[in-house]
Amino acid sequence: MMPEIRGLGDKVALITGGSGDIGGAIAAGLADAGATVVITYVGAESLAEQVVESIAQAGGCAEKIQLDQRDPEAIDACIADVAQRHGRLDILVNNAAWNVGIPFPDLQALTPDLWDRVMETNLRGPFLLARAAAPLLKASGQGHIVNISSAGGISPGSSSIAYSSSKAGLNHLTRCLAVALAPEVAVNCIAPGLVEATRMANRLPEAVARGARRQAVLGRVGQASDIAQQVLSFVLSMSISGQTIVIDGGMPGAMR
Repeated sequence: MMPEIRGLGDKVALITGGSGDIGGAIAAGLADAGATVVITYVGAESLAEQVVESIAQAGGCAEKIQLDQRDPEAIDACIADVAQRHGRLDILVNNAAWNVGIPFPDLQALTPDLWDRVMETNLRGPFLLARAAAPLLKASGQGHIVNISSAGGISPGSSSIAYSSSKAGLNHLTRCLAVALAPEVAVNCIAPGLVEATRMANRLPEAVARGARRQAVLGRVGQASDIAQQVLSFVLSMSISGQTIVIDGGMPGAMR
């Protein structure tokens, strides 16, 4: 449970992939700090509704919007919807992503269609969302974008080469957007490793999860609440931009 911090009482935040474990934790953390949160989902409407209801029961304000961020027109419509409903957007969290499990050596299994779907969702989507949201984010002079990447974008290991490559691109997109949107918008990134007690982590073979815990110098890996806390730290600051922080319990391969 995150400690309650009231510092975002007049802010509106859009969290993509808010129906997932990490996105839901981020939405709850920002709502606890007073923000009005809008979460997106692709097909998991019931899970998105659970996140919205949980935030409402805790006294927060949340709503949901369906979004397939592979569709540029849907992205523009989503941002226009937020602008119409709320008249502002202060925080964009690019959390939604898609992956497929393909061992790195199996190059033939990573087809052009799979490569394109990963890149369109994980890299092009965040760029198009940032581009569409830029005028709203700049309006207050204190906007924030937080991209959720992966430790696999720093060291070569993840569910697939495409996933690692898309997240490496997202890490650098963070730096590029930090320059492009300054000084009105700060842009930062979080790169999680294994995140305990999430649906994605539960799909991993136990040997893989055990190996990640063994390599982490702290003897433990990340939690969704750790990521939510770091998002909150970023959006409460106006002196940090262009940074990627890894949350993985201290995996040597991702240390920089």
